[in-house]
Amino acid sequence: MTIATTSILDAVEFDADGFMVDPNAWTPEVGQAIAENIGLQLTDRHWIVINFARQEFEAKGEAPTLRRITKTTPVNTKELYQLFPGGPAKTAARVAGLGKPTGCI
Repeated sequence: MTIATTSILDAVEFDADGFMVDPNAWTPEVGQAIAENIGLQLTDRHWIVINFARQEFEAKGEAPTLRRITKTTPVNTKELYQLFPGGPAKTAARVAGLGKPTGCI
């Protein structure tokens, strides 16, 4: 007997780089599922960055840069790299349901 499993991510569209196509379809549950999918266990410190990224997107229409995150939140650069390894601004934007930040390659 095969058990079909569905994920909250099945209903979300992603681009070729793994970023959500429609940032307005994001919910905290979707963010949690994205994080789990890429191997992150979210903590309160992750959520500070994720919520900030979402607020910046609402205000400015794009994901914040690494510099903006570290200058505006209590999360410094070293911690940001620990929280979101392998490109923190890009990974944080992905979990927050946003597009790739400007300046990320």
